[in-house]
Formats: sequence, structure tokens, C-alpha cells
Amino acid sequence: MSAPPAAGQEHKRLTQHDVDMICARHDRLWSARMGGARAVFAFCDLSGLSVTGRNLCDADFTGALMVGCDLRKAKLDNANMYGADLQGSDLTDASMRRADLRGSSLRGANLTGADLFEADLREGQIAAADRKEGYRIIEPVQREAQASGAILAGANLERSRLSGIIATKADFSDAILKDAKLVRANLKQANFNGANLAGADLSGANLVGADLRNAVLVGAKTMSWNINDTNMDGALTDKASGKDVSDMPYEQMIADHARWCETGGGEGAPSVFDKADLRNLKSVRGFNLTALSAKGAVFYGLDMESVQMQGAQLEGADLRSCNLRRADLRGARLKGAKLAGSDLREAQLGPLLIGRDRLLPSDLTGALLTNADFARADLRQACLSGADLSRANFTNALLKDIDVTGAIRMGARGLDDVI
Repeated sequence: MSAPPAAGQEHKRLTQHDVDMICARHDRLWSARMGGARAVFAFCDLSGLSVTGRNLCDADFTGALMVGCDLRKAKLDNANMYGADLQGSDLTDASMRRADLRGSSLRGANLTGADLFEADLREGQIAAADRKEGYRIIEPVQREAQASGAILAGANLERSRLSGIIATKADFSDAILKDAKLVRANLKQANFNGANLAGADLSGANLVGADLRNAVLVGAKTMSWNINDTNMDGALTDKASGKDVSDMPYEQMIADHARWCETGGGEGAPSVFDKADLRNLKSVRGFNLTALSAKGAVFYGLDMESVQMQGAQLEGADLRSCNLRRADLRGARLKGAKLAGSDLREAQLGPLLIGRDRLLPSDLTGALLTNADFARADLRQACLSGADLSRANFTNALLKDIDVTGAIRMGARGLDDVI
């Protein structure tokens, strides 16, 4: 059921034909053709209609009724959706970068995989032009942005402004909320399982009964937040998880390990970093860490470009948001590892030759690979059985004989030909 129109404001009901014509003129404007005009849906009723895949960047939806609209894959970058009613709408994979959603209602909307980078979802008021005062407040009550029950799983909300939003029981699982503003937000019983809240401002936020399992809270501001009955199992904070590498002779350990690799075991010694928090290393770019044992270790955010980790034991390790571009991970054991949001472009994850006729495939069974980038990576014979590949990018990757049995593939790109 839609919210009633603002007092003194009527909504013009549009048909699907009306909407299609407005969208066509907007397309002509964007392609610099004759007859183009910006799409203006201000205070119109589009409820139940479709703009699937349409380019509506910079369009005006101020105060529009859009209950149950089909906006899948629509391009709404920089659109003005101030005070719009989007209850129950389908915004799956929509692009809403820097959109103005102040005072809007997203109650029960589906924004799975949507891109809301720097979007504004703060509270707002509906106003109208007035000759004497410039603007006249139509609604005297400040409208909080409503997203209760909304599905934002895997959505990109980096640097978005959500201060004061009401998002009780909303689903933010695996969402990217880096540097987002959530000051005084009502997030009771919301699901943030696996979400990246690094650098987010949660000051005064209400997270009673929320699910923050495996969430990234590195650098987050949490002053006066309420986390009564909040599940924070596995959440990554600024506090060291396990043994802090700063308390270990890690420089000597890595040097000894590199020497051990270079001499075929003749000198040096293999290093064991099991369950260690390695974040203070900052960078291991280009290091030779072949056969390293770092089970359950935390590598979060490290620069690991071109690192050599062939045959490494990395079961359950946290490698989220790491730069693993061109890394050599042939034959690595990454069972249950977390690689969400990591850059693995051109990485080598194919089989490791360990004998004349023996190959050791890489094992990523049950790994968390959401939003990871495997473009042009070598994944031949890799086992990704039961892994979460949601929204991961496999464009132009080598995927011969890859095993994706039981894997979650929602929104993954480049896997169309893989059975």
C-alpha cells in the first residue's frame, strides 16, 4: 500500500506509453538528437510501471509515486529522487551513483547489487516553488529516508549518506559501505553479515539485535552506538585478531622463508603465520612466500601484488580487499577463505606441477568470493565447489575444467559458458 500524497499535492497518473515516450525523449537528449528533453516525473504516479534498463541519468523523480516499479538495471546516476515513494520497487543491479534519495521511501524495495556510490539517503522535506518565499514547505514534518525491510545485499553504498535513515530489518549482507555516513541511523535487526563498513561513521546508530557477523569495521567510528544483542562473531575491527604480527619477528621469518624457497630447503626455514594478524605488514608485494602456512590468518587490505604463494596453506584466511593482482597462487589451499572485494586480475590460480605427472589444483572450496575481480586470471582446474561467487567478475578468465558445483553464482560475470 502506497503512502498518501503530500498535503496539497496531487500526483499525475502516467501510463506505460507515457513513460516510454518520456524515456525516448530523454534518450534523444543524451545522444544529442533533435526532439530530446530531460525526463521529468516530478509528482507523477508511475506505480507498477517499468523502466527496466532505461537510461534516466539526471532525471527528475521528485516526490514521485513509484510503488512496485520495475527499475532493474536502470541507469539513475545523479537522478533527483527526493521524497520519492519506491516501496516494493525492484532496483536490482540499478546504477544510482550520486542519486538524491533524501526523504525517499525504500521500504521493502529490492536493491540487490545496486550501485549507490555517494548516494544521499538522509532525511528531507518536500517543498514547492513559492513566488514570495522562494519555496513553500508542503510537508511540515521532516521525512526520514525509509528503507525498512529493503534488500541491499551486495549493493555498493560506498561514501553514501544515510544519517538518520530508518532501515530496520533491512538486508545489507555483503554490501559495500566503506566511508558511509550512518550517524544516528535506526538499523535495529538489520543484516550486515559480511558487509564492509571500513571507515563508516556509525556514531549514535541503533544496531540492537543486528547481525554484524564477519563484517569489516576497520576504522569505523562507533561512538555512542547501541549494539545490545548484536551478533559480532567474526567481525574485523581495528583490534588485532589473533596474534599481532608486530609482536613477532616477522621480518626475519619472511627473510628466512624466502631463503628457504630460493635454496630448495637448503638454508633458512619455512614460516608459519597460522591465525596471525598480518595487517601491519602493509605490503608483501613481490615477496616469495611459496608454501607459506597462514591458516586463519588476517591479510585484510594488504598490497600483495605479484606475491609468490604457490602451494600456500591459506585455509580460512581473511584476504578481503587485498591487492592480489598477478599473484601466483597455483595449487594454493584457500578452502573457506574470504576474498570478497579482492583484486585478483591476472592472478595465477591454475594447477601446480609437483611431480612429473602430478598436478595440484587450487582449492577454493566454500570460499567467499563476492565482488572479487578475476578478470584475465588463470583458474584452470580450480575447485570452487560451494563457493559464493555473487557479483564476482570472471571476464576473459581461463576457466577450463573449473569446478563450480553448488556455487552461488548470482550476478557473477563471465561464467555463462561454465556448467
